[in-house]
Amino acid sequence: MLNLERLRTLDALARHGSVSGAAAGLHITTSAVSQQLAKLEREAGQRLLAKNGRGVRLTDAGRLLAEHAARILSQVELAQADLEAQRGQVAGELRLSAFPTAARGLFPAALAALRAEHAALRLRSCELEPERGINGVVRGDFDLAVVLDWYNKPMPLPDGLVKAPLLDDPADVAMPAGHRLADREEVDLAEFAEDEWITWGEGEFCHEWLMFTLRSKGIEPIIGHRAAETHTQLGLVAAGLGVCIAPLLGRHPMPEGVLTVPLRQRVRRHVYVVWRADADRRPSIRAAVQALRTAAERLG
Repeated sequence: MLNLERLRTLDALARHGSVSGAAAGLHITTSAVSQQLAKLEREAGQRLLAKNGRGVRLTDAGRLLAEHAARILSQVELAQADLEAQRGQVAGELRLSAFPTAARGLFPAALAALRAEHAALRLRSCELEPERGINGVVRGDFDLAVVLDWYNKPMPLPDGLVKAPLLDDPADVAMPAGHRLADREEVDLAEFAEDEWITWGEGEFCHEWLMFTLRSKGIEPIIGHRAAETHTQLGLVAAGLGVCIAPLLGRHPMPEGVLTVPLRQRVRRHVYVVWRADADRRPSIRAAVQALRTAAERLG
């Protein structure tokens, strides 16, 4: 008989591409991963792994068994979801991720409400950028992820995921109080062609959105500083080091010396929550989605 937990370990190796990645995803040691895979090889009666430089790769037999393992684990997920649905209990462990401003703006109220209403539910949360949150849900590292896309740049969503909208988040331009446009009721992005921008990290979805949006208006942006966190960006704005895009969610309290002015284009982020379709019937998933929606509604 093939052991389910060992199949889970093989699936994690196939998804993460390395023993260390599988260990991190499963929250166990690399030694435990190696031991589980060695036992699985004995159960299968075939070599599943081969040396590949300093790492390992799946053999043909390993890839074949990993494909079966993914289907088996999906069926197990469905079975667990059906059992939870039949019991109607919100219990067990629920792992969530959210991008930084959603973690600050939504998680405190939503997770506190879940804990108060469902004492048997164990919550584990992590702050991650949207792409990493989506990948974590696909891999099974998280049950839910709060992610975003922009009004003019959708976030690709892999097959097998379900999403629910939470809110539309308006974004303004944040600038030092003494900026030449600080007294305006609204501004156009083209008016910041000569300003230095404070943006997100290279390759991050929000940074790529900003570059795409500015360049679509004929502006080659001047990037002065990069910071992943909104409040770090606003701190740099307060010091007079540039301007930044400032979504409403999670930006308060605003630093002294920073003003926000709406954009004429009415820039918005779409914030939503995603989870795996095979876990759709789990009461804990439904409870968490409702708690996040309630927290979003309270923001107005």
